[in-house]
Amino acid sequence: MPVTQDKHGMKTVVPITSGAEYIQSLRGRDLDVYLFGERIKEPVDHPMIRPSINAVAETYDLAVREEELASTESSISNRRVNRFLHIAESAEDLVLQNKMQRKLGQLTGTCFQRCVGMDALNSLHSTTHEIDKAHNTKYHERLLEFIRMIQEENLVIGGAMTDTKGDRSKGPSEQDDPDMFVHIVDQDEKGVYVTGAKAHQTGCINSHWIIIMPTMRLVDADKKYAIVGAFPVDAKGVTYIYGRQSCDTRSMEEGDIDAGNAKFGGQEALVILDRVFIPWELVFMNGEYEFAAMLVERFTCYHRRSYVCKTGLGDVLIGAAATVADYNGVPKVSHIKDKLVEMTHLNESIYAAGIASSYQAHRMDSGVWLNDDMLAQVCKHNVTRFPYEISRLAQDIAGGLVVTLPSEKDFQNPKTGPLLKKYLAGRKGADIEDRMRILRLIENMTLGRNAVGYLTESMHGAGSPQAQRIQIARQMQLGYKKQLAKDLAGIDGDEKELKENSEYFKRVFKIPS
Repeated sequence: MPVTQDKHGMKTVVPITSGAEYIQSLRGRDLDVYLFGERIKEPVDHPMIRPSINAVAETYDLAVREEELASTESSISNRRVNRFLHIAESAEDLVLQNKMQRKLGQLTGTCFQRCVGMDALNSLHSTTHEIDKAHNTKYHERLLEFIRMIQEENLVIGGAMTDTKGDRSKGPSEQDDPDMFVHIVDQDEKGVYVTGAKAHQTGCINSHWIIIMPTMRLVDADKKYAIVGAFPVDAKGVTYIYGRQSCDTRSMEEGDIDAGNAKFGGQEALVILDRVFIPWELVFMNGEYEFAAMLVERFTCYHRRSYVCKTGLGDVLIGAAATVADYNGVPKVSHIKDKLVEMTHLNESIYAAGIASSYQAHRMDSGVWLNDDMLAQVCKHNVTRFPYEISRLAQDIAGGLVVTLPSEKDFQNPKTGPLLKKYLAGRKGADIEDRMRILRLIENMTLGRNAVGYLTESMHGAGSPQAQRIQIARQMQLGYKKQLAKDLAGIDGDEKELKENSEYFKRVFKIPS
């Protein structure tokens, strides 16, 4: 981080205030990053990595351009902070998170990588409070101090929850190789040492700090796996192996048309931890296995409604489909208009569930606000389906050229270029290069690099479809709903069943004070 001196000669950290400053803060960290079998000396300058860094930089610049949307006042540091670092102090805070997420999706057309850190901090706020009440620990106090520091410096936090899991039929302590789940391997008076790996880590190399968390419900035998702690991205013993993405090497070619979205991209990596040290002041859970499920459930509650970010990408794709229809000369054809209506309906259905979840938030004992869990599950379950249909319709409207379009270099070739411009022209007045660019964008979002963030991440991120169905089943309130039907049908009900199944609706129908 940038460092200066005050009038007394004391060193002070200058907070990051712009995307350009953020990018500069990532330089010279000597990370152990591997891509295509080679160690990357400076990730910031690698053409395949830089688009993902640009996407995070946009989260800083938005907070400058639209301060009310992307920043807010924090009661922890008593300063204005980026909304990605804010602990939600009201339902309105959660609603504005969603609006910011959709806006950033619109601006980048990809994953901007900061939602997981935001949701980790908020879920840990209430969970550490509960652990402290049960065990008289000091985790919550430590967490608040950590949050104060990152707010003051305006840093990027990566949340690492997903372990590689090994044999999925076995729990952490049952694995043949204990490293299949991150766990404590040693500790001393200064802190703990952890080993293992975290998979699919979005934006990890672009972060300043990483918080590791358990990935599932734990039992007594899993105590050494019940670890939550923070460490800097450049900590000793951390290795990053960069994940491949479809069509990713196009960003390493000359030109910018074939990439589809040359400026912005997502990022995932496998994070290997080899005796990584975490000092006690940055340990927020240590062996309290019975609270792992609480943390995971609260994190997924926040994170599954965070998938309203995909509606921002949906807005871009709907716009691209409408544009290519215009270039093709068919914007007013009835079936084209109907498909655009359907795409919009599906996109807004995702947004409706997510933002409704935020509006129906409630205050936790720690002071943080938690969104409605049932609607968060519905939001994410919609995300596992609707982007695929939106993408199918976009490809339908675009036509076969979206996957057979020759390369940018062929258009530049003195022999083939004129032929392509003649035979691949659209309606009169539509520029051929513009038509190429919009087709490449549709390809990028539905088949190429940013289909990672829009499609497969929509399927598996924050839990695959069955995870949401399990949570929905737990909250169906069937006893309460059966009693509603029995009352109207004149059937005697079960008072015990009614009371046990009505808590959700008591909260839903409660009038805010």
